[in-house]
Amino acid sequence: MAGCAAFQNTAPTSAPDPVPTRTEATSSLPTTSNQTADAANQASTEEALWAKLMEADEETYVVLLRHAIAPGTGDPASFELNDCSTQRNLSEAGRQQAREIGEAFRDRNVPVTKVLSSQWCRCLETAELMDIAPVEPFPPLNSFFRDRSTAETQTAQLKDYIAGNEASSGIVIMVTHQVNITALSDIFPQSGSAVVVQLNDGQLEVLGQLLENDS
Repeated sequence: MAGCAAFQNTAPTSAPDPVPTRTEATSSLPTTSNQTADAANQASTEEALWAKLMEADEETYVVLLRHAIAPGTGDPASFELNDCSTQRNLSEAGRQQAREIGEAFRDRNVPVTKVLSSQWCRCLETAELMDIAPVEPFPPLNSFFRDRSTAETQTAQLKDYIAGNEASSGIVIMVTHQVNITALSDIFPQSGSAVVVQLNDGQLEVLGQLLENDS
């Protein structure tokens, strides 16, 4: 949140500027109607998407969820896959966010059939704290932020997995990283936000975003 600047109040040494007319005064104010409309449209679109997920008894959707808030970028140089102390991990705000994500799905009775996760600790912890279904580590969801040479292969593996589960109705949640989601959807999600996709005539179709926030 932007801070308020402090100003010293001194008496004017000359005649004050003329008081602006009503038209002049209001014309300098920022217009917020477009922002309000955008927010309303976003909320309406998101609720429509939630409605699709809630009625997924005969459809298959994949929710690509970026892990919850984990301050920083990438991972330390000492990163080791099996040692969380060497990784960038969830903050307390991130842990609370993960719990709230789980509540959002449970409150709507979304039929989640499977939760897959990157093997990174911040993804596994997000998935566990959501407490929706047993969590299965899935290496194709691992981050390729540091090594882009595996990006094409991992993205192809995810597409193949989604195609192989097209006949299974319900929701598959994949907890992963920004780079993986962007490679699949061309969308840059915030921490704790999700992109919903569906296979349509063999092509991966992006249906929209859920859980958008300012984090």
